[in-house]
Amino acid sequence: MKRNRLYILAVATCCNVLCLMACAQEHTANEKKLSIANAISGTTVLLNNQDAIVPLKSLEKKNIASVSLSFAYSSVFDSLANKYDKITSFSADAYKDSLNLNDLEDDLKYFSTILISIDDQNVNKPKYINFINSISKNKAVIISFFGNGPGLKSFDLLKSPIVWTAQNNADAAAIVPQYIFGGIAASNKLTTAFSARYTMGSGFTTSAIRLKYTVPEDAGLNSNNLKEIDAIASEAISQKATPGLVVLVAKDGKVIFNKAYGTHTYDTNVPDKVTDIFDLASVTKVTATTPAVMRLFEEGKLKLDTNIGAYIPKARTTPMNNIQVREVMLHQAGFIPYIPFHDYVKTGDYSRDSSAAFPTKVADNYYIKKGFFKDFMWPKMLNSPIRTRGKYVYSDISMYVMKDIVEHISEEPLNQYAYENFYKPLGMQTAGFLPRNRFKPEQIIPTEDDKYFRKTLLVGYVHDQGAALAGGVSGHAGLFASANDLAIIYQMLLNRGTYGGVEYFKNATVDMFTSKQSNVSRRGLGFDRWDPDSTKHYPSELASPQTYGHTGYTGTCVWVDPSRGLVYVFLSNRVNPTVTDKLSNLKIRGRIQDVVNKAIDESKK
Repeated sequence: MKRNRLYILAVATCCNVLCLMACAQEHTANEKKLSIANAISGTTVLLNNQDAIVPLKSLEKKNIASVSLSFAYSSVFDSLANKYDKITSFSADAYKDSLNLNDLEDDLKYFSTILISIDDQNVNKPKYINFINSISKNKAVIISFFGNGPGLKSFDLLKSPIVWTAQNNADAAAIVPQYIFGGIAASNKLTTAFSARYTMGSGFTTSAIRLKYTVPEDAGLNSNNLKEIDAIASEAISQKATPGLVVLVAKDGKVIFNKAYGTHTYDTNVPDKVTDIFDLASVTKVTATTPAVMRLFEEGKLKLDTNIGAYIPKARTTPMNNIQVREVMLHQAGFIPYIPFHDYVKTGDYSRDSSAAFPTKVADNYYIKKGFFKDFMWPKMLNSPIRTRGKYVYSDISMYVMKDIVEHISEEPLNQYAYENFYKPLGMQTAGFLPRNRFKPEQIIPTEDDKYFRKTLLVGYVHDQGAALAGGVSGHAGLFASANDLAIIYQMLLNRGTYGGVEYFKNATVDMFTSKQSNVSRRGLGFDRWDPDSTKHYPSELASPQTYGHTGYTGTCVWVDPSRGLVYVFLSNRVNPTVTDKLSNLKIRGRIQDVVNKAIDESKK
């Protein structure tokens, strides 16, 4: 027995030593990576930016293509650029038969902004220089030039911005796009004259306006101290709390951790990817509906102390009429928590095929009859009893109501309003409702294998039954997104309303909605918050009192901690193949959050 104990102790010690060695190696490797990145950033120069085209702004007005002129690291370049906005990739090598690249230029007709990557091996080729000179006459062009400085001479007649680095490698290819989009600020000048145009001291200065993608050490953290995230993620998967998950951490405007774990489902080998799209469930409330409310409030079109009936004519003859918008946003309106609408669906209400009589798609081969929401669900909610007014009772009905108010005031569907006002201008590419209209099913993480209601595995159709019956667009659920998209909008909120050089909200609006606004609960307006009851450890043991965000039923959460400069995103599909409480019982989300909190606090010592 004693021998066994000694053996176990020896193995454990050995594992700890190996872990420490591996961790130390990762920290050392990341310090080296950072040193290389800093050396590249320390010598990268922005030229010809007299019109302040770099960093790119007003993304909603741009259609961007990336063109590789035989640049070896174009896939790295494009991968980074795609974190900021949708980039369509082209390669001159695919047009080998063309002597003049007219065909390539023709294929770029729908694009307004062209990012061109070229290195010093190719910069003297007349075909490439002619192409650049030709396309820059009609389109906004930004040149990324990699390699020896004398090659800049080839661009003496060019007015377009140039981001030049002497390095021609994958590390440089990952850094230059961040200058173009404002993840990294330009500040360097040429230390050598390369031509009459590019003289010593040339160079433009810019500000960082968007997220930077880097290693933990760049934000002062030790990668060592984040290793436990891997162990907790592994535990979640092995304990069948969720088949897979994605974790993203941004600190001080820098994405320092973004990793995917596990697989789409337990019975598939398809690995989760950081670009995968998840059903956000109630995170919809603070990522679609609440920002819309904030915008309309700021514009003076929506007043928090006005009653529901003032905005929703149909509510005027119902118990809801006199309830104020503020009460709805705080979950103090007295609404019942939710109504199981799917239990009311009977034969004749749905069809396996679409038709004029059954136009609303709820899932694959499932269509609900016309008017089901308008004639049945909505009146049932509006006339539901008001039982607990003034008390905190979390209710999905609140955000059905807020969606309708937003739509009455904005005169647009909520999904369209959120896309036009936030997602598109912010550069969020996956965020939106009804993802099956825009993405392949393989990119969307499956949720429940619904045996009861829709009789199918749900892929890209909202898990929440009420939102599904409403057509997939609702105020409380229905939004899908990737982790990176959420990092963008929550960084904007952490910045107190600005991102990408644009003010989305005034500081005071963000402060008001995200701070404690209730006398009877921990809530802000729309936003959930840190719980002062120390026995609850919500959302995590070490979360600061400033923390705000939201969780989602499908196994998601986003938390912002201004005191730590932190955006924490956790996405999973804990409802696959069927609903389980293990994610909460094992405190997976909070424990990972605390690994991050500890690492940040450790870095301040």
